[in-house]
Formats: sequence, C-alpha cells, structure tokens
Amino acid sequence: MSSAALTAVGNVRVTQARVFVSEWTKLRSLRSTMWSLFAAVVLGIGLPCLFAAVTSSHWNHMSPHEQANRHPLDIALAGVNIAQLAIGVLGVLVISGEYSTGMIRATMSAVPRRLPVLWAKAADFALVTFVLMLPTVLIAFFASQSIVDHIPQLKTSLSASGVFRAELGGALYLTVLGVMCLALGAIVRNTAGGIALFAGIFFVIPPLMNILPSSWNNAISPYLPDAAGRDVFSLTTGSHDLGHWAGFALFCGYTVLALAIAGVLLKRRDV
Repeated sequence: MSSAALTAVGNVRVTQARVFVSEWTKLRSLRSTMWSLFAAVVLGIGLPCLFAAVTSSHWNHMSPHEQANRHPLDIALAGVNIAQLAIGVLGVLVISGEYSTGMIRATMSAVPRRLPVLWAKAADFALVTFVLMLPTVLIAFFASQSIVDHIPQLKTSLSASGVFRAELGGALYLTVLGVMCLALGAIVRNTAGGIALFAGIFFVIPPLMNILPSSWNNAISPYLPDAAGRDVFSLTTGSHDLGHWAGFALFCGYTVLALAIAGVLLKRRDV
C-alpha cells in the first residue's frame, strides 16, 4: 500500500469520503460558521419582511408609477442581496482561516494529495449553504406575502410564472457564490485578501462599469460574475442580459475556473 494513501495515525486509507467527513467536522465546529450562517438566515428572512412592512404601510401614499415598479419578488428576494455578504465572507474563511492558524499543515500532512481537501471543503460548504438558503428564501417569500396580502397588486404564488425558478435561483446563486469565494480564499491564502477580492468582483467592478460608454457597458456587464449569477433569480431579463440559465451557467463556469486555479496552486505551493 502506498504511503500517500495512509494517514499519520495508522493503516487507514485516505478516501474522498473520509476527507469529506473530516472537513465537515471542521466546518461545523467553527464559531464563524455558526454566526455567519445565522446572519445569512436572519438577514435573508428579516430584510424581506422589513421591506414588505414598509411597503405595506406606505402603499397608499405611493404614486401609481412607484406602485407599478414594486414587484413582490423584489421584496421577497431582497434578503439574497445582503445574505451574500455573510455567505461570501464565510466562504473565504473556510479555507483562509486554516492558513492563518497554521492548521493547513496538519490537514495537508493527513491528505498529501491535497486536492481531495479542496473538493471536500467545496462540497461541504455548498451542501450546507443550499440546505439552509433554500428554506430561507422560501420562508422569506411566504412571510413577505403574508404581510402584503391585503394589496392585490403584490399578491403572487409559487406557481406563478417564473416565481419558483427565481426562488430556487436565489438559493443556487448563494450556494455557487459561496464556493467561488472559497476558491478565492484558497487562491490568495489570506482572509483579508480573499474578502477584498470578493468585494472587488461583486461590489466594486459592477458600479465602475457605468463610467464606460453605454455601448461598452451593455456589451461587457452581462458577462461579469455578479450580473451573470443574478440572472437566475431575476423574474425577467433585459435585452442585454444572457438569460436566466445561460447567465447562471456562466456564473458556474467562473466558479469552476476559480476552483481549477485554486487546485493548481494548492498542488504547486508549499503550505
């Protein structure tokens, strides 16, 4: 039996399943995991409820134009926009935290091939994020709908055209974003650097595109990770957007590319 297939504690074969369980144990034992996911759930539900309450109380004072531009899904999915902060930061921390504490050395000593660690971290984090975020966006939808129930223009249901796809898309967007941020953390191996890179890609570059001429902005912006990912939880797409699932496919492609770069660097670097 190859020494690379054994752990340091005995004749126990290192398998992807065992690495998956090991990384799951580390993920759930971190305080940052619990607090970040708690924040994502609370914000994901609380913000839509707050927006629904404000809309409900001010509805009769809104102009017809304002009322026409207010869509129930914009309210129900408002939490996705803020929950992505907690999910993105946690994604970076999942792996950068091990570099900052030096625990990564023990991890790579136990799994000399290294790549199974990256795959296990990504799979664990994706699973946890999706399992939590799907109920979160659905609860936010039903809660916000109950608050604006007395306003006929804002009443909708999951069976309405595009609504369930948008709700599912909100959870999928957060899941893939989390995995991308994990890959960014693995690439830079630094918490502050990973968070800065995440913020730059999703919160700095998109607004800066407005400086460009409109024709350039319309040609480039739909292909940015943020815009491409958001297509999947938008009820409708604009003339310059890629489309719901085409945009999400590109977003997934960016994530796969980031994971591939992280994998190559993980194999080549000293820990």
